[in-house]
Amino acid sequence: MFETAYLERDTIIHRLDPRLKIMIAFLFSVVVATSSRWIALVVALAVVLTWVGVAQLPIWDVLGRLMVLNLFLVFLWLMLAFSTAGELVGKIGPISVSKEGIAYGGLICLRSNIIVLCLMALVGTTSIFTLGRAMGRLGIPKKFVHLLLFTYRYIHVIEVEFHRLVTALKVRGFQPKTNLHTYKTYANLIGMLLVKSYDRSERVKRAMLARGFQGQYHDLWTFSLTRLDMVVGIIMLSQVMFIIVLQWTRIVF
Repeated sequence: MFETAYLERDTIIHRLDPRLKIMIAFLFSVVVATSSRWIALVVALAVVLTWVGVAQLPIWDVLGRLMVLNLFLVFLWLMLAFSTAGELVGKIGPISVSKEGIAYGGLICLRSNIIVLCLMALVGTTSIFTLGRAMGRLGIPKKFVHLLLFTYRYIHVIEVEFHRLVTALKVRGFQPKTNLHTYKTYANLIGMLLVKSYDRSERVKRAMLARGFQGQYHDLWTFSLTRLDMVVGIIMLSQVMFIIVLQWTRIVF
């Protein structure tokens, strides 16, 4: 999600205070996740598409990520359609397809897509390190923030180590097959990767302690709400409130 293509633009969304973006993304996601009325979710989809458009996210990259998400959701949709009791829509052999199952699967798919689009537009347009600082300013536990930053920092290192181990296997003539030797080899590969990751974490920890780390990062980065943040924040919160009204009232049928 934290791609250079998402960060290199200079839009209103990009210039927003990251603390504001985190709070709005959290509130919006909670509202969407708890919404069950189609009218509220359709409006939420329109709102989040507006945010994506304002952020000028690359459309093909966004669609590609949504495609991966929906490949998993299709299986969930099918399972719900065949396993949920309700009004019969059709039958495939001995298996019945219910209207309620299709509708419930559709709600889950729509909610998931909306939340992912929201995270792309708000969280994805903030660098991971700025996001970590903003989370710390919002009072999120320091251990969680450190875990997020270190995971992002060293996941590439672990990936490089994984490819190095795979290359070593290929040099030794290893060819994967459906046999016990292959399974044991892959198990040893994963075990070695975990051991090397643990050793790396211990070395990093000792290096940080040697430099005086006491569980807290000290930086000169400051955040301040501007007039633009206030105006855009009020507009976004108004949109979220409108979705809440549509969900929990009967103003619109």
